[in-house]
Amino acid sequence: MRTLIAAVLVSLLAACASNDRPKPAPLEANVALMAVRAAWSASLGAVDFPLAVHVVDTRAFLAAGDGTVLALDTQTGSDLWRTRLDSPLSAGVGSDGRYAAVVSRANELMVLDAGKLVWRQKLKVLTLTAPLVAGGRVFTLSTDRTVNAFDAATGQRLWQQQKSGEALVLGQAGLLTAVGDTLVVGYGGRVAGLNPSSGAPRWETAVVSARGTNEVERLVDVVAGYSREGSQMCVRSFQYAVACVDASTGRALWSKPANGSTGVSGDASTVYGTESDGKLGAWSRKDGEKLWTLERYRFRTLTAPLVAGRSLIIGDDSGNLHVLSKTDGAPLNRIMTDDSGLFVAPVLAGKTLLVVSRRGTVYAYRPE
Repeated sequence: MRTLIAAVLVSLLAACASNDRPKPAPLEANVALMAVRAAWSASLGAVDFPLAVHVVDTRAFLAAGDGTVLALDTQTGSDLWRTRLDSPLSAGVGSDGRYAAVVSRANELMVLDAGKLVWRQKLKVLTLTAPLVAGGRVFTLSTDRTVNAFDAATGQRLWQQQKSGEALVLGQAGLLTAVGDTLVVGYGGRVAGLNPSSGAPRWETAVVSARGTNEVERLVDVVAGYSREGSQMCVRSFQYAVACVDASTGRALWSKPANGSTGVSGDASTVYGTESDGKLGAWSRKDGEKLWTLERYRFRTLTAPLVAGRSLIIGDDSGNLHVLSKTDGAPLNRIMTDDSGLFVAPVLAGKTLLVVSRRGTVYAYRPE
């Protein structure tokens, strides 16, 4: 209960801060320098939790807050399967292409095989991070920093690893992914590599040190959304830093101050991220030096960015999808989705761009 209240408290504080911010300047007239064609749209259901859209080949796995879980054909937008579970969701979706995993607000991990619920397991506390399905296992990261591993076919718990938690936890998804044969997890302002077979730690490194005069100011959790090139992984520490580590050894490469709450994206030379005040920044992947800062969307609430070819794509809370040059942030196109706003980071499925509005409409576009 304490963890739940703390997570909700931090979410409310963030919402209050958003409501108090100055109004953004009107957007300039759109000049479409890059053609983007609408491909299809599909109805999902309202999204009121930290949704992770998971893409495997030409399939996208999504979920709505009411417990609807589905797999879409990203070429056509048609349902491959759609299931309505019996409980609202707090986290999802993770998938390996066969199994799809979500977590309910009742703290139940639920795993589906081809749309059919095959098992469920009770978790101790609130879970906001989408499960990771890999190597025949399902991994979860809860808000008390407990990592669990389950057999994907049977639901048998294989191991559990827990770190000591702080008094407050961040009410959004954290870092949980795989790099080679290492499970990479964010614990507060630290990133750790675990043995996926046993949960035994392989390395752990700090990307930022907590500062501040109160517990809210000392929240430095590593949030979901990372950029990986080879073994180099770049991440965001909530409200404090953007940093890169070597995920094969755990060696810290660089850390730069940055006040943001969304994940990062990048390519071989650059890391991109949006800031809490609506600025967009680019850092050198080599050493973290700031390359440029864009203030055009200041005071808008932006999604995490997506690098797609020569473009950088972000959504905003008014429902605009901005297509920018990744070289300098110059606008290439702007597309209006719907007025419920975009809060889920855009994803790419082959040459199809997918975005999800808060109302739960899935939009697919193809740059030309």
